[in-house]
Amino acid sequence: MYAVIETGGKQYRVQEGDVLSVEKLSVEAGDKVTLDKVLILNDDKTVKVGTPYVDGAKVETTVVENGKGEKVIIFKYKAKKDYRKKQGHRQPYTMLKVESISAKAPRAKKATKASEETTEAVQEATQE
Repeated sequence: MYAVIETGGKQYRVQEGDVLSVEKLSVEAGDKVTLDKVLILNDDKTVKVGTPYVDGAKVETTVVENGKGEKVIIFKYKAKKDYRKKQGHRQPYTMLKVESISAKAPRAKKATKASEETTEAVQEATQE
């Protein structure tokens, strides 16, 4: 079983047991995080594609760590003008371990009394 989830403006294909690095979330290590923005859910028998998200589907994860990525050097200069600017950046991230992927079947909506009356009225009008 796998799912395609959306978090931090990016999409990830995950399975149970996967460890993935996502954009920084404001959680501590060891916390449980539920990701409910599931775009695609495949349970080896059927594939459910959301519009835009699959109803009732969620991915349970545990935070492994919060950290920073490798340093990226930004170096700007202008030739012959003695202008040099060096800057570094380390992108923060959150490591998540996928514990479970689950999907609940969407519940059928109950027919209300008002909707029953309108359907009866429509049927009577079409019979006349």
